[in-house]
Amino acid sequence: MAVEEEGLRVFQSVRIKIGEAKNLPSYPGPNKMRDCYCTVNLDQEEVFRTKIVEKSLCPFYGEDFYCEIPRSFRHLSFYIFDRDVFRRDSIIDSRAESILECQGLPIVNGQCDPYATVTLAGPFRSEAKKTKVRKKTNNPQFDEVFYFEVTRPCSYSKKSHFDFEEEDVDKLEIRVDLWNASNLKFGDEFLGELRIPLKVLRQSSPHEAWYFLQPRDNGSKSLKPDDLGSLRLNVVYTEDHVFSSDYYRPLRDLLLKSADVEPVSASAAHILGEVCREKQEAAIPLVRLLLHYGRVVPFISAIASAEVKRTQDPNTIFRGNSLASKCIDETMKLAGMHYLHVTLKPTIEEICQSHRCCEIDPVKLRDGENLESNRESLRHYVDRVFTVITKSGVSCPTVMCDIFFSLREAAAKRFQDDLDVRYTAVSSFIFLRFFAPAILSPNLFQLTPHHTDPQTSRTLTLISKTIQTLGSLSKSKSGSFKEAYMATFYELFNEQKYADAVKNFLDLISSSGRRDPKSVEQPILLREGFMIKRAQGRKRFGMKNFKKRWFRLTNHEFTYQKSKGDQPLCSIPIENILAVERLEEESFRMKNMFQVIQPERALYIQASNCVEAKDWIDILTKVSQCNQARLTVFHPSAYLNGHWLCCRASSDTAAGCTPCTGGLPANIQLDIDGDRETERIYSLFNLYMAKLEKMQEACGSKSVYDGPEQEEYSTFLIDDPQETYKTLKQVIAGVGALEQEHAQYRRDKFKKTRYGSQEHPIGDKSFQNYIRQQSEISTHSI
Repeated sequence: MAVEEEGLRVFQSVRIKIGEAKNLPSYPGPNKMRDCYCTVNLDQEEVFRTKIVEKSLCPFYGEDFYCEIPRSFRHLSFYIFDRDVFRRDSIIDSRAESILECQGLPIVNGQCDPYATVTLAGPFRSEAKKTKVRKKTNNPQFDEVFYFEVTRPCSYSKKSHFDFEEEDVDKLEIRVDLWNASNLKFGDEFLGELRIPLKVLRQSSPHEAWYFLQPRDNGSKSLKPDDLGSLRLNVVYTEDHVFSSDYYRPLRDLLLKSADVEPVSASAAHILGEVCREKQEAAIPLVRLLLHYGRVVPFISAIASAEVKRTQDPNTIFRGNSLASKCIDETMKLAGMHYLHVTLKPTIEEICQSHRCCEIDPVKLRDGENLESNRESLRHYVDRVFTVITKSGVSCPTVMCDIFFSLREAAAKRFQDDLDVRYTAVSSFIFLRFFAPAILSPNLFQLTPHHTDPQTSRTLTLISKTIQTLGSLSKSKSGSFKEAYMATFYELFNEQKYADAVKNFLDLISSSGRRDPKSVEQPILLREGFMIKRAQGRKRFGMKNFKKRWFRLTNHEFTYQKSKGDQPLCSIPIENILAVERLEEESFRMKNMFQVIQPERALYIQASNCVEAKDWIDILTKVSQCNQARLTVFHPSAYLNGHWLCCRASSDTAAGCTPCTGGLPANIQLDIDGDRETERIYSLFNLYMAKLEKMQEACGSKSVYDGPEQEEYSTFLIDDPQETYKTLKQVIAGVGALEQEHAQYRRDKFKKTRYGSQEHPIGDKSFQNYIRQQSEISTHSI
């Protein structure tokens, strides 16, 4: 959640990997096994749920979850539930103050009707009182006062009423419990409690402070922690404090010029990848920043080309988890999500809804299932998925096409004797890292709203494995599979038409974003069909009629002829298409018309229906959108009777009056905060400052490059010590300047912070840790 704080924006996010659970308590029955899932909760709100792992006490989940935290919270919690056991959710800590009011109580089952109980408790006494229920609010105002008799009056003689002496008053405490009034049969939900020693309240001045609600201490000894099992997690919580843009300019400029640095290994962006523990944590903010400023393609092209030069075997190209491969993965996730949905979602939904059994492993067949029938169903689905993928080339986002073109060129140049490497360099990303994972786990790519059921999940697994092998153009064919039943099934696709379809698709997506689409020797047919066009004639204007023609579009040219198979009557090179836009109906009183605008004239075309018109406009726009001379404005109506019908301009060469459309949805602008991404990169550099300094030391030590004895520096890739040293000096200076600003902010905030305020209630351990850290910083500064 972005919070404005004295000119500073604060963002919170969390990245979680849920691994596996171990040794869960067995089910109290003959089977002993459980069907468990894991949830992630912000306070009491469930924000993520894993798939259900059936019949296991050691379930493996292996799921990742990332979210921008949209509200303030105090606790991140993880629960494991058995789906077959009636459960009452455990409620954990929330934030509250004294009995005057509460703030930010959790909403349970869609409602919050809170009340409080106030108890005077001690070793021999417990006296409770209750507030009124406040309906439909999680910020209740109580404003109720309770009185307790603490000491024994002098006139009291019966000790049974008070089993303590006045000197035992220090053993008393006030306990405030918050509850949510519920009509459910298992009673009201506990929201949290706080305990205040009575000696704190006996001070002469009134005590007023905010308190942090704690979990209930019920003293249960029935279960030891070891009896509950364990859960393996990897949790990264991030809180970004983002200053105004000017603060980031030096570091941002350094990062944005990374693609122009020679060699690229000496650039600031590449250095970030070298010092980070994992390439992924560097790739995420880098790609977002470079995408925002339009610099991601040149940078990825540079680091990919450098990686290819270091690769010795074409069969291992882009197989590792390098900075280049992680940056490409992240770019595809960001820029390719719409493309993925347009391509796969309808087919995935059909597979989920039809629920046909496709199991082809003879060992896993259930009673009554037919192997041949299952194999045929699976083949049908694979064909469907394969066809929608290989026919989707024109929808591939331009930024992905440009990256694939650079991969193709670098691989072909490095391994000139291997004619297939230009394909495998691209297929290793688009099939293995993009389409196959989305088919395997569609919920992670928002292709399905929830986890698929076990049978559908198995079907998608089999489809994914087959598509992955088809897309890899594997020379060993069925030998790529470890399972005999998969090798047998793959033989159904051992035809040249599948390999040809893959190559045509890869040719298209690695060339359609280029300035010269004719670099692919053989033209690739994209679309064809009959439409009606307005005759062009030799004269630009005058009486012209409409005729039915066969239109044909390749990645080279747009043509039309009298009938299919005839010689073209007109050919428009792709590079001559300046814009493709709809034509207003008033021009010729005809529906479903569009115009293909060329330097000399516009070609007016009528499609048979609105869907066909849109499809032609989309595909023509896609193949021509990288043309350098594309128009920014156009005339939405025709030029007739000496003027443009739209703007009434009399000159036939008058500039357009309406802005051109922005292209296809697949190329929508991403909502990226450049300052926040620069702040994240600063945080990474600051976290790994020791490695930066060690790398700088390596660059300054000439002996490092005279022999292999300096093993302590071998983890860094340093092609040019002088250029790398120069960049490191600038990076360290930029990070240092930002760190000073952050340190000043922390000092100012520390001075203004009061323990017991609403922002930092008593009992909040996270703030106590903050106090300790600031004290250490202050002491170190002195």
